[in-house]
Amino acid sequence: MICGKIGEYICKQCETKLKQYEINKYEIDKQNKDKKMFIYKYENELRKLLLDYKFNDKAYLYRMFANEIVKNEKICKFIKSYDIIIPVPVHWKRKLERGYNQTELIIKEISKLLKVDFSKNTLIKEKNIKPLSKMGAKDRKKNIKGVFSIKNNQRIFNKKVLLFDDIYTTGSTFKECEKILKEAGAKEVGMLSLARDTYTNKQKKGKKYG
Repeated sequence: MICGKIGEYICKQCETKLKQYEINKYEIDKQNKDKKMFIYKYENELRKLLLDYKFNDKAYLYRMFANEIVKNEKICKFIKSYDIIIPVPVHWKRKLERGYNQTELIIKEISKLLKVDFSKNTLIKEKNIKPLSKMGAKDRKKNIKGVFSIKNNQRIFNKKVLLFDDIYTTGSTFKECEKILKEAGAKEVGMLSLARDTYTNKQKKGKKYG
């Protein structure tokens, strides 16, 4: 995946490199006590790998990411503490252009491997907004409002819901999804993110971030 040699999805050398970016950081929100877990640091080779997966037709990488996640006992325990996993959705037009929802592919495989409940059609992205990666912090918060809706609240009513996303930057997407899910009856909403971004002061001032 990193060295580019033909063979398995990930060789031992690439797996060792990938582990250099692991943080497996666990946080509890002081305000509402919801939990978050971040697997990797979004930088260097890991950043390139995620961008390739997301934008460069490398959908097959989902299997490698899912397999690496389920090897980690700490993450598996965190996942299994929830009743259902939901991927952050993309708008149907964006999914049509890309050919897949990158978060959905990974979490569907994890759901299969760990035998946990999974739903891809409960949380819906209603508006096809400009990518948040091209916005500053203030614009992210403003533009994400009213973007999501719930299609079937019976799937999440009175349940502990784990939301999965690929990259966590300012938390705007998670906060909006969390709000919608709780309004629809979710008992608790946690976050599992493949990578956590280091959001610098320059980027907070409104510069593009990708």
